[in-house]
Amino acid sequence: MRSASSTASLRSLSDTETITVTRNEILTALNKPDDYILAIVEFLDDGQHRVRYLRQPFRREPDFGDTRVDYNIAKLLARASEPA
Repeated sequence: MRSASSTASLRSLSDTETITVTRNEILTALNKPDDYILAIVEFLDDGQHRVRYLRQPFRREPDFGDTRVDYNIAKLLARASEPA
């Protein structure tokens, strides 16, 4: 269970190869790495969905002029885990 100070970002997928994350979300995750969880929701063809959680999803700050960054879904999912 997350504490009240935890931050989560929810992203949903459907037939896409990238997830776009804002600069502010990335900076929040980097400033509070133990409190931030990226939740990735994949919607399947049969109407079902799959949820994966990724702690410390981002490794570096975006470039100065970037307002958002695209991440490869497959690479993020490879590091993510299913809910406990």
